[in-house]
Amino acid sequence: MTILLRVRLAFLVVLIFSFGVLYKIVRIQTVDGGKWKKKAEAIGLQYRNVKATRGNIYSDNESLLATSLPFYKLAIDPAIASEDLYKSNIDSLSYLLSRYFKDLSARDYKRKINNARLEGRRYLRLNRQKINYLAKKEMSTWPLFREGRMEGGVLFEKVDERFHPFSYLGYRTIGTTDEENRGVVGLEYSFNNYLQGRNGKALYQKFSGGSWKPVFDGTEVKPQNGLDIVSTINVDLQDVAESALVKALYANDADYGCVVVMEVATGEIKAISNLSKNSRGEYYESYNYAVGSQGSREPGSTFKLASMIALFEESRISLLDSIDTGDGEYAFYDQVMKDHKPGGYGMLSVQQVFEKSSNIGTAKLIVNEFGDDPKRFTDHLERMGLTKPLGFQMVGEGKPYIKTPEDSTWSGVSLPWMSHGYELTMTPLQTLALYNAVANNGKMIQPMIVKQVKNADATVKKFETRVINEKICSDITLVKVKEMLKGVVQRGTASNIKDSYYQIAGKTGTAKHVVNGKYTNKYYTSFAGFFPAEKPKYSAIVVIDNPKRYRIYGSDVAAPVFKNIADKIYALDMELNNPFEGKEVMAGIFPVIQAGNQDELKEICNEFGISNYVKGETTWTKASIANNSIAWKPMKFHDMVVPDVRGMTLRDALFILENKNIKVSYSGLGRVKQQSVLPGVKIDGQLKIELDLG
Repeated sequence: MTILLRVRLAFLVVLIFSFGVLYKIVRIQTVDGGKWKKKAEAIGLQYRNVKATRGNIYSDNESLLATSLPFYKLAIDPAIASEDLYKSNIDSLSYLLSRYFKDLSARDYKRKINNARLEGRRYLRLNRQKINYLAKKEMSTWPLFREGRMEGGVLFEKVDERFHPFSYLGYRTIGTTDEENRGVVGLEYSFNNYLQGRNGKALYQKFSGGSWKPVFDGTEVKPQNGLDIVSTINVDLQDVAESALVKALYANDADYGCVVVMEVATGEIKAISNLSKNSRGEYYESYNYAVGSQGSREPGSTFKLASMIALFEESRISLLDSIDTGDGEYAFYDQVMKDHKPGGYGMLSVQQVFEKSSNIGTAKLIVNEFGDDPKRFTDHLERMGLTKPLGFQMVGEGKPYIKTPEDSTWSGVSLPWMSHGYELTMTPLQTLALYNAVANNGKMIQPMIVKQVKNADATVKKFETRVINEKICSDITLVKVKEMLKGVVQRGTASNIKDSYYQIAGKTGTAKHVVNGKYTNKYYTSFAGFFPAEKPKYSAIVVIDNPKRYRIYGSDVAAPVFKNIADKIYALDMELNNPFEGKEVMAGIFPVIQAGNQDELKEICNEFGISNYVKGETTWTKASIANNSIAWKPMKFHDMVVPDVRGMTLRDALFILENKNIKVSYSGLGRVKQQSVLPGVKIDGQLKIELDLG
């Protein structure tokens, strides 16, 4: 009985003690938590965020557009090493630090570390310069540092920095981040919730000078890295669009310009560029005029497409019916409308009204049909899907403003002026959606710039093409407006961009600026359209604002930029056109040259007497056709990403890939048709690639 009593008493004591411990834990966490937290902060202990690595942004073929590269802050706990270890290594360490950073002598570095050790400091930032991963690996072998954090006291504090492999290409669209790893603009901002990840937490101790040193006590919570997003941007097409736009902006001394290139069937945006002039007269990306509210403007004559669709839907008028446009001036109530041609166009068919972009002809046709009930006209615009935002994936889309007869600002001249693109505002992307719908047989789809969200190779979320309006108009109306759009380029205001190899369909636009409620002699020029006209694959819009040279109309300023872009896309896209087809190729002048060593390819062409020239000296090159000649375009290979070897011989492809320590297997004969790992993918560890030859 005595033993049993003792056991019971012992058990009771343990139970009471356990309840006491539990009570104390609960009290510290709930009642006294704030007090102890303040005390911990007072003595320099604090739980701080450990930043997650931000996700990557990829192009449509998964080339890197933005990634986070690891850099490190180098620090040391000078008091942690034993006296013998410290004395035997400090001289060598100081010498290596001086040789690497080149800012202090070895003696100065030794004095700096010695002083910190004598003062009992537990944290010393050795240099403000951040080091990369390779430097970190090298420094990990240095005296004292090779003993690690626990014995040598070395601290490599990881800091991610955002890197754009293609520099400023699509810079505004891709976007930027702030010091807190948050997206500020562009895709970085719009998809920040996916890209940012979730920060971890770790205990840090504060030292004199405001420095914080991590205390690895086992309570740290690891960060969850951000997800990757795959955009629809095509790097080659983006380069084409930006190059053509910046050239035109300088040539016309314009205030700003934008270009959007979209795939007709899917709505995928393949290129988007926005450039405006800074105080030094240089052009850079500061605002997304193609999407944002600052780019929402009176579109001018590109809106005549919507007016004509409404007209054909409401009436049985044909392209051959005629209207008298008079001598170039026509009064609607107290306002006089003018056509661009002095003296006017006189009698025009409906098709000619559109092709010559007659404001008077368009306005008279619309007023004749809808003048007794203007709401029928605005109802058609609403049914097309022009009165609401597109719901674009990027934050900040401007809202279209389409006036209705119920608005307090509606007047007798609102209908005729709206018919040719005034008294309403739309963004370039919203205008493009209308033209894309015509190219897409009447189906209006939501433009898309991100295809999927990924976690490594696993797809987390996929964005499908979304239809805004299954049919903006009848098939007969589509036939009519397509014929008119083609006529604009064949015979009308954009005949200067007519091409003999493929057909463009589109419309020029020129609108005056409004300042303090009055129209000025500053112009907003544009061209919207699609190509090839018979089987459209791409639609695009070009806007050039306030050109200051002698050219002021959309036909002279914006249309040539569209043609420049379309030509290069037509040459690049194998589905549209074999870059080697044509009379010269059929006659056997051009050999099938795609990519390889520049000197060898030049020698082949010279041997056959083929005209060729270099766009830039380089070892590796791609071939393109330009004016019956072969132009050699340099291929740039980045150290840490997979190169593009498509079009090369197996010998050249093996040389390039194996020099990057990539294992290669192949099947078939001929040149490289496909590679299993896409160009631009980061080389991580041992990589294997399969090449398909043909």
